Amino acid sequence: MRRFLTTLAILLVVLVAGMTALVVLVNPNDFRAYMVRQVEERSGYQLRLDGDLRWHVWPQLSILSGGMALSAPGSTAPIVSAENMRLDVKLWPLLSHKLVVKQVLLKGAVIRLTPDSEIKPASNAPIAPSGSPSPERQGWQLDIDKLRIVDSLLVLQRNDNEQINVRDINLLMEQDGDRQVHIDLSSRINRDQRDIAFSLLADMDMSHFPQQVNANIEKLEYQIQGAGVPGGGISGQGSLQASYQRQPEKITLSQLALSANESRLTGSGSATLGDIPDYVLDLKSDKIDLDALLGARISTEQGSSVGQNKAGKPVISSEEDKARDDVLQGFIARLSLQAETLIYRGLTISRFNLQATNQQGLLNIATLSGKLGEGSFSLPGKIDVHASPAITFQPEIHNIDIAPLTAAFALPGTLSGKFSMNGQLGGNSLTLPAITRQWQGKAALKVTELRLQGLNIHQMVQMAVARGNSSVQGMDRYERYTEIRQLTGNAQLNAGKLRISDLNGSSEFLSVTGNGQLDLLARTCDSHLGVKVLLGWHGDEQLIKILQNTAIPLRIYGPWDKLSYQLQVEQLLRKRLQDEMKKRLNEWADKNSQSQKGKDLKQLLDRL
Repeated sequence: MRRFLTTLAILLVVLVAGMTALVVLVNPNDFRAYMVRQVEERSGYQLRLDGDLRWHVWPQLSILSGGMALSAPGSTAPIVSAENMRLDVKLWPLLSHKLVVKQVLLKGAVIRLTPDSEIKPASNAPIAPSGSPSPERQGWQLDIDKLRIVDSLLVLQRNDNEQINVRDINLLMEQDGDRQVHIDLSSRINRDQRDIAFSLLADMDMSHFPQQVNANIEKLEYQIQGAGVPGGGISGQGSLQASYQRQPEKITLSQLALSANESRLTGSGSATLGDIPDYVLDLKSDKIDLDALLGARISTEQGSSVGQNKAGKPVISSEEDKARDDVLQGFIARLSLQAETLIYRGLTISRFNLQATNQQGLLNIATLSGKLGEGSFSLPGKIDVHASPAITFQPEIHNIDIAPLTAAFALPGTLSGKFSMNGQLGGNSLTLPAITRQWQGKAALKVTELRLQGLNIHQMVQMAVARGNSSVQGMDRYERYTEIRQLTGNAQLNAGKLRISDLNGSSEFLSVTGNGQLDLLARTCDSHLGVKVLLGWHGDEQLIKILQNTAIPLRIYGPWDKLSYQLQVEQLLRKRLQDEMKKRLNEWADKNSQSQKGKDLKQLLDRL
């Protein structure tokens, strides 16, 4: 044991002595020119090292540098700069005065991907003849095993756009001899009062770079907080397979799996780059909760306050429409999105299906459908930036429950029933102000099991008749609503005015006909109805028959949340009784036309 310890001590002393001799005999500054030259030969970039280079022995044999900067030819700002750099080197090559770097460590680095840091040709550089092939790009040859960047900053900017700062970058990149690269990255982005923190683990196959790169992002974690984000933030995980090919330039995504709070997406996609990019995206989901992602809050007070601003001038941004048109004209795309459950403004939509294509400004929404409760909807349409109106939809709605819709869009909750619609609508913008102020269209409407809470038309008519005529009475007890088994009509929308015509409804107790108009901006209505009360009468049978066949005028008007009504019962009833009496007298006069009394009565009736 003593002999073993003695041998170990001797080896340790020899190793320390050798390291000391190596540090004393080999000057790291001798490698300065070599490193600068190697970087320029392999990448074309220019490396600048400030201050003297010095050894650092423990725990890893390293060369320490002061400030460093890496610049592209002709650029006015370095692409990478750092106050400190550490190069971990291999020991044995140093014995033959060769430098082999195992790891590069940059701390507090600033990485600039801006117009100032790009390669710029010299002013006196020769210009290649037109049609000459571009020189073959060799790419960056990374011959170090490991690159580490700690507590650093990335500055992104394209042309004159706003800069994006990616802070707190911690990157570990390891490479083996087959150019298989492992990446461990974490960072955060702060912009527009939003903070995005993320981390990822990925493996990349660089063996065919730059012609092809394959990547496997094993794990992606992120969290978004700040302005416009729900209080708890948005967080999730993801993974995907990605590949890039140079000719033709194309990015392909597969095995995509992404979560955001309680929402989940899977699918694939691709982007063929060029003058007109071509995008394909195929996504599926078990659940997408847009309310949780957008922080939606439903408020009837908010909805009513919007309607009270009826005197305001329409504010519809043509700049937003132009930006939309410019974007749509710049690419070709195909989108497929299928979700078992989609939640929007409190509505739970099942079997949601969206199929859309874009051909440089012609967006065709072939399918936009889903099930809502026991009903279903289909909203196919088009957005053509070269047409007017630019946006057209052909809605088909079948048996959708009205109550959840009124709650979702902050409308008065006085209506319930099953709603169906078939029509065509169009406008030039998808914003809510544009829809309520500019859109036009027409549709056929149908409502079954309609119930109007807080207003019993049956009761109103019978009580008004009973007050004017004591020979008939209504029911002893009434419900606090009007119920109509089926109501049909036609609707026409024109710049915020919704006109409803050919109304025709019936139930066990009454039938309704008429028309009306709704002002979507002022949130008011004015309806003129003809109401026949069929059941619930007691008293004079002849008068009851007259009432059952008489359409009594009823006007319902005013704000949606404070409706008023007007009944013209007495005048109509008096006229109807007069007509009925005149009819019977005419019948008697016709039967007794040979008698003098009959002739006199006939002459008198003709003068009336």
